[in-house]
Amino acid sequence: MLLNIAIGIAVMTLCLLMQTWLLIFVFRYYVRHTDLLNNPSVWASVLVISVVMFLLVIGNLAQIAIWGLLFLWLAEFQDFSGAFYHSAVNFATLGYGDHVMSPAHRLLGPLEAVNGVLMIGVSTATLMSAVQDAMKRIIKQRRIRK
Repeated sequence: MLLNIAIGIAVMTLCLLMQTWLLIFVFRYYVRHTDLLNNPSVWASVLVISVVMFLLVIGNLAQIAIWGLLFLWLAEFQDFSGAFYHSAVNFATLGYGDHVMSPAHRLLGPLEAVNGVLMIGVSTATLMSAVQDAMKRIIKQRRIRK
């Protein structure tokens, strides 16, 4: 049990570091495109927000893949497709139960779920901050034009 907790914490730490790097990258992208955000057109902001959302989703999918690779390495699954699917179900906290890991490693499932809740929450908060900022900028530009 302690080994699984140690492995889980190590993978969670890796995912946290990757999420942090991704947030820095997304923030820099957002700041570099403030000229589009300072446009009274909603479509320019939609483009920037869509890229932000896409990058955050890619980051979450990468974390799912990391957990899937761990499950594959632990020989819980025969192929990456099954490991990735199981990982996605855990990460999103769906808990279908159609694929169950062996008793030796099943504690990793809930640990991944905790990781997923936190990382999806961080992604959601980041996206909402970007949307709120973009909307404020659009409203400000439209008021200036009047």
